[in-house]
Amino acid sequence: MGEMASHVGPGLGILVMGFWHLLNHIKLHVQNPKTYHSLPWFPTTKIRYFELYSIMVGCSMYIIQELFGWPPHHLPVDTDGTIPSTRLPNFEHSCMVLTLLVYACFAILLDKFVSIAQYELTQLLLGIVFGQELLLFHLHSTDHTGVEGQYHMLLQLLILICFITTLMAIGYQKSFVVNFIRSISIFFQGLWLMVIGFMLWTKSFIPKGCFLNQEIHRVVRCHGEEALHRAKSLVNIEFSLYLICVTIFAISLYLAMHKIYEEKMKYQTLTKRHQEQLHEDIEAPRKLEESQSFLLIEKSFSQLNMEHKS
Repeated sequence: MGEMASHVGPGLGILVMGFWHLLNHIKLHVQNPKTYHSLPWFPTTKIRYFELYSIMVGCSMYIIQELFGWPPHHLPVDTDGTIPSTRLPNFEHSCMVLTLLVYACFAILLDKFVSIAQYELTQLLLGIVFGQELLLFHLHSTDHTGVEGQYHMLLQLLILICFITTLMAIGYQKSFVVNFIRSISIFFQGLWLMVIGFMLWTKSFIPKGCFLNQEIHRVVRCHGEEALHRAKSLVNIEFSLYLICVTIFAISLYLAMHKIYEEKMKYQTLTKRHQEQLHEDIEAPRKLEESQSFLLIEKSFSQLNMEHKS
């Protein structure tokens, strides 16, 4: 269960973060298509730093779980102060999450005390998060070979896209496409992490001709090259199907939100026009009365002048 939890838990958190950014970037673009300007994180009305606080809490819980929670009743280091080989993956996972925790903390500080280059520095910090994640997954102490290696290779591809688009967002702050792609990639990365957790450590999902083998941790091994080749091909097909589903979801979400906010904007425009028309209808009789009063006064003055002359 430890292997599954270490992928499904953070995967869910990353998926929610990606969806949150996707939702807000679409909303910003639909409401302000000509003046769109991306944000590194999105404040909420009641709690400004809710997104960043959530990241901090989630990261802290994950680090504690990785270092002290699994295996149960085990310390992260040996009695002589060294890190056991079996605990190296836990430390690597914790380092990835620790960088994200640092990003959230400094994002708050930059927002509170720095206005110059706040956006650029915050994006740079997030870029470092993805860069380190990519590096540690690529140089993972766990031997990512076979079926597990195929899953993690595709995961690295998603992380690379997140890394590149985050750095691009520094120079292209007004590009909706860059931030749209990054949000989708973050969402897909979280989803794929969850898929890895379920597919690699659930016996009923193990491909035909393969099995779970207990080594340093449980690993999927296959009986021969043919079974391994088939299992890798299934992973590729699975990734492709998820890519199609995520693409359909993201574009459909954009279309739905565009329609919703377009109707709202039309309604607001009609309401504003109705209010202006109503105001004109109310003011019209008053102006007519004022005009008639002015004519009566003018007529009275004319009569007085004529009487005075006579």
